[in-house]
Amino acid sequence: MSTLKQTSLSSPQDEGRYDYIIVGAGAAGCVMANRLGEDPDLRILVIEAGGSDASLFVSMPAALSIPMNTKRFNWGMKTEPEPGLDGRQVNLPRGKGLGGSSSINGMCWVRGNPMDYELWEALGADGWRWSNVLPYFQRLENVEGGGSLRGVNGPMHIKRGPETNPLYRAFVKAGNEAGYALSDNMNNRQHEGFGPMEMNVCDGRRMSAARAYLRPAIARGNVRVIKGGLVDRVMFDGRRATGVLFSVAGKPARAMATREVILSAGAIMSPVILKRSGVGPARELAQQGIAVIHDSPEVGENLMDHMELYLQMECTQPVSLFPTQSLLGKARIGIEWLATRRGPGATNHFESGGHIRSRAGIVYPDIQFHFLPLAISYDGQTLAAGHGFQVHVGTKRSKSRGWVRLRDARPESLPRVRFNYMTHSDDWTEFRACVRLTREIFAQPAFAPYRGRELAPGAAVQDDAAIDAFLKQKLESAYHPCGTCRMGSDEAAVTFPDGRVRGVEALRVVDASLMPAATAGDLQAPTLMLAERLSDLIRGRHLPEAQGAALLADPQWATRQRGPNITRDYSSERNWLAAALLENAKGQQLPMVAG
Repeated sequence: MSTLKQTSLSSPQDEGRYDYIIVGAGAAGCVMANRLGEDPDLRILVIEAGGSDASLFVSMPAALSIPMNTKRFNWGMKTEPEPGLDGRQVNLPRGKGLGGSSSINGMCWVRGNPMDYELWEALGADGWRWSNVLPYFQRLENVEGGGSLRGVNGPMHIKRGPETNPLYRAFVKAGNEAGYALSDNMNNRQHEGFGPMEMNVCDGRRMSAARAYLRPAIARGNVRVIKGGLVDRVMFDGRRATGVLFSVAGKPARAMATREVILSAGAIMSPVILKRSGVGPARELAQQGIAVIHDSPEVGENLMDHMELYLQMECTQPVSLFPTQSLLGKARIGIEWLATRRGPGATNHFESGGHIRSRAGIVYPDIQFHFLPLAISYDGQTLAAGHGFQVHVGTKRSKSRGWVRLRDARPESLPRVRFNYMTHSDDWTEFRACVRLTREIFAQPAFAPYRGRELAPGAAVQDDAAIDAFLKQKLESAYHPCGTCRMGSDEAAVTFPDGRVRGVEALRVVDASLMPAATAGDLQAPTLMLAERLSDLIRGRHLPEAQGAALLADPQWATRQRGPNITRDYSSERNWLAAALLENAKGQQLPMVAG
């Protein structure tokens, strides 16, 4: 153990005893504080490394790139040199402050495909199939306009964008003209196809997890939040977690938990805290001078992410959002939003999108589109010289796997992170498909009134070698890390399917690090659902299984890459479907013969 660590643990300030201590006030931590705090007899402590989320830039949906690039709200991580990208380091924003990444993300609301959760269960996460998780999506949602499988009374407000720009509908129409299905709501029965997108925005303001869950929890009086609390490690009595050691403004502190310690620090930091606490790969812990409480080799492994790139087109009509990017344009948007909470400032501008399959033999979508009527980088740093539009396109089930490892044993040190992006051959096949299939969509008649020259990758980028070179230079993270504390029924899994950490007692992980596979879409909604369900499992209960939870696919998915009808329901053939999904996950395919 280092001298610094010995010093930091001397004479810590006693912050008291609680029933539950939650580490991290991100999406999952906010849910846990709220739901566990529904019992007025419980005392709950939330320790958050960041500070307040009070900021106009956090609240204003269109300003999402500002907090994402602000040290106050972002841990400021980068990956290790990525071998599949010629050693390039990739930006990895992670939310820091109340709400975590839900306070800096793009607010895209995507449940994922129902088959994602069938795959989770097939991978060993017992109890996480679609009919089990659907009631928790419904419980957390408050959807404007509702829907047959939607929630309308939950804390998280969801809405569609106004879609006043004609380019949104042109994108959806072009997808249909290219032979793909339409979906009137990707979060209802049919995920596959093209249609409107939803966002977690209410009254023109970002609906973060802090706003939806944490503030109401604090108002009840039995949830305390310590901001600026940098957690060092979990304390143990033998193998039982008893509390947490942390520091505030450099001063050591501790708090004790009589029931459980819950790590909700996210897919990057939860495995780091586990390792500093003595739960992780014994060899790595020994190298850092950390006493091993439980040798768990997969802690920090199995790291997954979604990658994406932008295909950008020149727009020949002055209908894009380009004028809003001038200083005067931004000032006008800000003034209107401050006065009315309406206008271009009240949307994330991702108002239409799509989910398709990269090739025949894939059961359900592995490519996602976010359409934007502007040609600009996601972080707002690079803007095209004139009117344009783009699609953010990326694969959803990469087979590449990375890791999160300790840089050293000090809590102030950010970890080493490597995703090993593009190190599986299928990743290249799928991303080449992303480029070519997007170009085909942009070439449809619906875009004829607007389509100019291709800005990126550019007309010269055609063969595999040229596309691959473009990918190596331009691929970016979609900021969806998960999987580093994988839940499962096998002995190698870090956690049980109820989030309990194997090998110890009274310690649980509740965040995206539990996911055994990334979902087909943005991770915010699945993470909230996961926390909702685990809050019930902790209390020894669960909602009844949903009836009529369809598992829809193209009836000819085995022989065609696209189709206009997503009508085959596999919910009565779950055993066969599970086998097909597992084969897909391994890069193999099954013939379309149910049995």
